[in-house]
Amino acid sequence: MKEKNTEIQINKKEFYRNLSRLALPIALQSLMLASVAAGDALMLGKVAQDEMTAVSLATQIQFVQNMFLMAITGAGAILGAQYWGKGDRHTLEDVFNMMLRFCGFTSIVFFLACELMPEMLMHIFTHDAPLIALGSSYLRIAGWSYLLTGISQCYLTIMKVSDHVKPGALISSCAVLLNIVLNAVFIFGLFGAPRMQAKGAALATTLARVIELALCIAVSSQSSYIRPAFDRFFRLPGQLKADFIRQCLPLMGGSLCWGVGFTSYTAIMGHMGTDAAAANSVSAVARDLICCMCNGIGSAAGIIVGNELGAGRLELGKAYGTKLKNISYVIGFISTALVLAITPFVVRMVLLTDQARGYLTGMMVIMSFYMIGRCVNTVTINGVLDGGGDTLFDMYSLIVCMWCIAIPLALVGAFVLHWSPLAVYACTCLDEVGKIPWVMARFRKYKWVQDLTR
Repeated sequence: MKEKNTEIQINKKEFYRNLSRLALPIALQSLMLASVAAGDALMLGKVAQDEMTAVSLATQIQFVQNMFLMAITGAGAILGAQYWGKGDRHTLEDVFNMMLRFCGFTSIVFFLACELMPEMLMHIFTHDAPLIALGSSYLRIAGWSYLLTGISQCYLTIMKVSDHVKPGALISSCAVLLNIVLNAVFIFGLFGAPRMQAKGAALATTLARVIELALCIAVSSQSSYIRPAFDRFFRLPGQLKADFIRQCLPLMGGSLCWGVGFTSYTAIMGHMGTDAAAANSVSAVARDLICCMCNGIGSAAGIIVGNELGAGRLELGKAYGTKLKNISYVIGFISTALVLAITPFVVRMVLLTDQARGYLTGMMVIMSFYMIGRCVNTVTINGVLDGGGDTLFDMYSLIVCMWCIAIPLALVGAFVLHWSPLAVYACTCLDEVGKIPWVMARFRKYKWVQDLTR
């Protein structure tokens, strides 16, 4: 009866208008970011399979960096959405300062690793000498972009939670479009530019990140935008810092479990031969493109729920969370159908051996079932639960489902039982589907219905 009364409080027209206002720009931004990887794969796939595979493996370093950045900006988004809902601009500036400090340090560490030991990093993913050489040359150039990404992500996160989601998405989209254009110029040597292939993809990414950060700083200079409070950059409130760390650490644990786990999947497939690695690289690009809508709704869910909880409207925030959880299933089944529909197109898009094409077709079919779990968990865990500060559950579920089940099974299948690449790939997709019942049980405990503001 209580659920029914809570549901009545929702103004559906206002809810869907707010959801589309937030989710569509964020989904577009996610699509644009995924399009860079797709552009790299398609363009380098027209050059040579090894070039495409090496860059795909090398970008796993940025993927791991993004796990740290996502945890830091995720904590900022959780607190930022609630303080913005409360109307506390001063505290939101302090949250911005904290994100910049942590993200800046992370970016410097990954930059130095790419510049000083790229070969060692590539050895994690493959023992193939040509792939290591190609990937290392990519990392030495792309490492400069990793130095800037963390700072721009802080600006974009603050725009997202402070009702400037459209300008943030526009900046990110412009940078991505520029990246794709520059990819074509430097990979193929257009308009008199040198034909750099894999190095060209790295240079294009670095130049695009420079432009993105410059646009973020320029747009945020307007009076209505939240900017870093540099006069108190090193003087942050102790209680707020503790709240930030309390949200950030579980997110960091969850992000690393997920990010390193996904990197482990890539490494396992990379050691099963170049055909399996190439097929996995292409399927990963397709997966990231199709996940854009659930990423957008997941981010929007965190903001919508967080705004209401921070404003003290706990029952309305709870009702919104329930509605968003139900929507996640619809998005999941739509994504499944979409994966199956585009499979023939994806298989014909890049230059692959016949065996790699066979692997790719099988991987796409397996991925179609994985998408249901991915969409439900992204919206429910990373959106609704995180929006209310219930950030520990994600880490627990990943430790059990990914690290205790999926990864050991994939390792045993690949290196002990010598299963086919498709069987091993299926093991890597078990975690998302398998934890849906656990996620729903956690959701119904409503521990996420809490006001985190002071």
